Amino acid sequence: MSFALNGPALWYATRATGLVTLLLLTGTMLLGIVTAGRFASENWPRFLTVGLHRNMTLIVLVFLALHVGTTVVDTYTSIPATAAVIPFVSSYKSLWLGLGAVAADLLLAVMATSLLRNKLGFRAWRGLHWLAYACWPVALIHALGTGTDRRTLWVFAAALACVAAVAAAATWRLAAAARAGSR
Repeated sequence: MSFALNGPALWYATRATGLVTLLLLTGTMLLGIVTAGRFASENWPRFLTVGLHRNMTLIVLVFLALHVGTTVVDTYTSIPATAAVIPFVSSYKSLWLGLGAVAADLLLAVMATSLLRNKLGFRAWRGLHWLAYACWPVALIHALGTGTDRRTLWVFAAALACVAAVAAAATWRLAAAARAGSR
């Protein structure tokens, strides 16, 4: 009895884990921006935001691994595991998958430097952590370029909501920094 690793189940799993990864990555970006802005209130202490940011990043990695895993094992297209970390080596949708690999590499670099934060020092860690600001838009472009649902209204609306949320948080952060700088 032969069992092929393809079909609708893996296709749906790849699509779902990719979208969930993007939504979680957006949440991580939002929490990172809020953390960098040192947001805190009586009802929402800063340690809660920091903890959520760290834990959500770990969940992003889990869903990214599931997304890559389901993509690689699905035999409908031949996408090697190396294409997940080496940009532009896949013959299938090379540009879009390459951008996904770039985003994954940036995310892994941010995670690695976070794990080494105490050894790197705050200034070096923070400089390397800025890679997250490149990771998110590259992941978004990968999703919109590769995704089979990219032309559907619900995916477009989800992507637009992600962009609006990150833009609003970044605007808040820049305004807060400007106010603090003028004091």
